[in-house]
Amino acid sequence: MLTRTSPIPTVADLAADPVTHHYDDMIAPSGLTNHLGTVRVDHDLTSVSAVQFPPVSQALATTAVAFVDGRIFTSYGAAVTHEWRPDRVVRRAVLPGLELVTTTVAVPGTTAVAIDVRVRNTGGTARSVEFMLSLAARVVAGDQAWNAAESPDARNEASVDGERLVFVDAAATAWSVQGVDVPATARLSGVAPTSEQFSVGVGGMGRGGDVTVVLEVAAGAEARFGYVNAVGTSREQALAVFEAVAGDVEGAVAASEQYWNAQLEAAVTPGNTEFSGHLPVLETESEALHRLYWWGILGVIYMRRDYAGNVLRRSYDTLMPNYWATTTFIWDFSLSSVTHALLDPAAMKRQLSHWIASDTHTLFGTSSLTGGPVGQWYSVNDYAMTRLVRDYVRFTGDAGFFDEQQTDGRSVLDHLRFWARAWQGLRRSSTLADYGEIENLLECVSTYTHEVASFNAANVWNLRVTADVLDARGDAVGAAELRAEADELVAEVRKLYLPGEGFFAARQPDGSRLPVRHCYDFNIVGTTIAGDLDDTTRAEMVAFFRRELQTPEWLRALSPWDPDASYSVRPDHQWNGAYTAWPADAARSLVALGEPGVALEWLPGLSRSANQGPPAQAHFVEEAQPLVNGGARKAPPQLPYINDWACSSAGAYVALVIESLFGAVPGLDGLGAVEGCVAELDPTAVLRGLRVGERLVDVHADGRVVDRA
Repeated sequence: MLTRTSPIPTVADLAADPVTHHYDDMIAPSGLTNHLGTVRVDHDLTSVSAVQFPPVSQALATTAVAFVDGRIFTSYGAAVTHEWRPDRVVRRAVLPGLELVTTTVAVPGTTAVAIDVRVRNTGGTARSVEFMLSLAARVVAGDQAWNAAESPDARNEASVDGERLVFVDAAATAWSVQGVDVPATARLSGVAPTSEQFSVGVGGMGRGGDVTVVLEVAAGAEARFGYVNAVGTSREQALAVFEAVAGDVEGAVAASEQYWNAQLEAAVTPGNTEFSGHLPVLETESEALHRLYWWGILGVIYMRRDYAGNVLRRSYDTLMPNYWATTTFIWDFSLSSVTHALLDPAAMKRQLSHWIASDTHTLFGTSSLTGGPVGQWYSVNDYAMTRLVRDYVRFTGDAGFFDEQQTDGRSVLDHLRFWARAWQGLRRSSTLADYGEIENLLECVSTYTHEVASFNAANVWNLRVTADVLDARGDAVGAAELRAEADELVAEVRKLYLPGEGFFAARQPDGSRLPVRHCYDFNIVGTTIAGDLDDTTRAEMVAFFRRELQTPEWLRALSPWDPDASYSVRPDHQWNGAYTAWPADAARSLVALGEPGVALEWLPGLSRSANQGPPAQAHFVEEAQPLVNGGARKAPPQLPYINDWACSSAGAYVALVIESLFGAVPGLDGLGAVEGCVAELDPTAVLRGLRVGERLVDVHADGRVVDRA
């Protein structure tokens, strides 16, 4: 990051470190969005893939692959430097006598991607440079939920339209118009269109044709052209977008910078026109604290989707730019719960009401295209929904939400009661809930199944949260019943603990206990029932965390001393890395377990991992992959890792700062006394403009809460 002059960063302040790599190095390709759609910016100089603006999709199909002077660019073996910012990706490379720079943007307000290509002649004589882009598309209009990790694609027919290529699906419901903004030659490849069994890698990338530009470049001079890929649901729509963008590609690049600077400012401005709420401004002398806070904010606003036809009008996708487009996972959304409640409570309420009307015991998320279910049941859902409703009400003050009737005729409070006791229907042979097999839990830890400590501890928390709601509404008897059930249940959860070890066992249906050294138990037990643990247990848990899970820059989700570390290499939940929210929640657990100093000492290392754009689905620990300029490397999307470049649970870092470090934890009755630990890091730190119900307050590191006019 650059040196800041304001507590509100610009796109330049949030720029990722330049990353230089060769063809297909272990670098996750970055993404861009304009809130209408997304694009993946690939390893080479110009190619892009996954250009999708719902309802138009084309999976991971790649286009705009560069040939320089007749030769595919990647074959030169030249290193490419990528420089990501929220508004653009700049790619740089050097060939003999040439410096090549491309700037890629998702053009604001349009369904288009644009690339500004600049070629500098570093030789002593003028030369002609032939630049060819190999073009392809697999566009299709998806009118159903995109129920697979890869969004849909379809066979396209290509045709030449002057100096550009036009691609269309068989039903003529999806179009892609691709070309350049200078005189060029466009032609078809002559290769038959790819089949319906098309797949990246095995089936090839696809090749519909190409467009060639010849640049005359004087010695020491620069020449340029722009590439545009515009999509639409009709030929007329796609052509209109193409012509508008191609008419001023340089203007599109400038507009993207203006757009994203405005988004960042709006995110922390009361009464802004972009979001229905706002987040507080963090003033701090700690660069690490500021960096992590804005890492979390950026990771959430990068997932906003306002495309035409969105059933919720606005949603927040979970992953980008490779997988599960148009899908919002309940689990990931809940990990950014505080951020959503502050930043965009109106969108959050619509999403919550939509999920409450769904059967959350049969899905892991929903599609913003149709509102329909996506995926299998995730065991977290009862806890996640309780957390989401609680956080929405705590920060908005909208207690009337509890009484609102949902489409099934029940109130939100009725659903809250159901979630609090749903675990009772999951019991088998013991008091604890059995959360099923691997596909319902962490997916790549085979021992983390059935009666796990995390969600059973969360059930204790759910009971107590619902009791608090009943108390606030005058139902003291109902609240007492729930608290009594919670006290009985927490005693059973503690029986899963392995004394002296610092971690828990997962009890199997036959009564056997499998020890599991995973951070998820540490995170959830610590953040839900820390007060029910004795001092020895808390100390042992922290010692285990520091000994086997914590790394200087990141976290091992699973201890490398766990026998199940041989089961999988997926870094979101295994020994070689961790899912992006786990370090934030681990730090929150450390604070709750009485060791805030350990969390604070960790922050500078964690902040170094905020150097590659918004938080990824997972980052590697250094033992698995070398650091990138001091930060934990983002995990790539290809098999066997299948992790995406960005993930919406980034908001967990915002919650870490506001609630755990500043201690600003509102109850259902508003914000009371604040007891944080941030003063140990920066005694001058202030959260300015925190909204809690009707109050707008400044929260100081020393615990003072000052109301603003």
